[in-house]
Amino acid sequence: MLNRKAFSLIELLVVMAVVAVLMSILAPALGRARRQVHRVTCAARCAQLGHAFHMYAGEHRGLAMPLGYTDPSIIGTGPPIYWWGTNGPTGVDHTKGFVWPYLRSDLRDGGIYECPAQPWGTYVPQGAAKAVTSTYGYNGYYLCPPHTPGWSYIIRKRPWQNISTLNSPARLFVFADTLIDLAAHKLPQNNALLDPPMRFTGRQWVRNTHPTTAFRHDGRACVLLADGHVEAFAPGDGEITSRRFGIGSVGSDNDPHYVPDWREW
Repeated sequence: MLNRKAFSLIELLVVMAVVAVLMSILAPALGRARRQVHRVTCAARCAQLGHAFHMYAGEHRGLAMPLGYTDPSIIGTGPPIYWWGTNGPTGVDHTKGFVWPYLRSDLRDGGIYECPAQPWGTYVPQGAAKAVTSTYGYNGYYLCPPHTPGWSYIIRKRPWQNISTLNSPARLFVFADTLIDLAAHKLPQNNALLDPPMRFTGRQWVRNTHPTTAFRHDGRACVLLADGHVEAFAPGDGEITSRRFGIGSVGSDNDPHYVPDWREW
């Protein structure tokens, strides 16, 4: 009969200690790799939204995509229509969204409308349906003022932009990682508007207390710019208005990224 020698308690403890040391060394590297994958995936999803943005303009006389339609003369008695779909008490209909004809993907957990670094369950969902809409925001404040719910009652007289005449499209934000911090919630809320660091009151510009750019990729936000390229931006000299969730703006002024002609308003 073979005489098998078992591990001693000390040998077992040594092995466990070595494994623990290896895990402590590997864990940060694995975390960085996972975050890098999230950032690359997010950039790819922003690029897809960019394709939809340009294809919409190509079929609508060059006009930038609306952020949303809420006027009963347009939508009748139905729910408001946003770039990503409708959101009513009975649920979300993504097939009504302005991007749907060009980006046929449903609104779901882990879908292309959701940043992988901000998965379902890490934020309070916007809208009546309390379902997945998007964790990306669209720059309707500048691109389509007459059709930007929440702001259009003040800025509706500003021109609806044609993408062929945009100034400095390589610096103008179209879509970006977004969130909003509402003090009533323990989690941030997703927000499909990319709000600028300064807002217009109808007479003057004042500091916006809730800009919505979310710096969730190691202190950077993935952004689609109007010329079609995607870039990761840090806040720079912009204000972080929500330090607990890393939300603020890129730079302290509206130009060149959010509202480049704001001084002319």
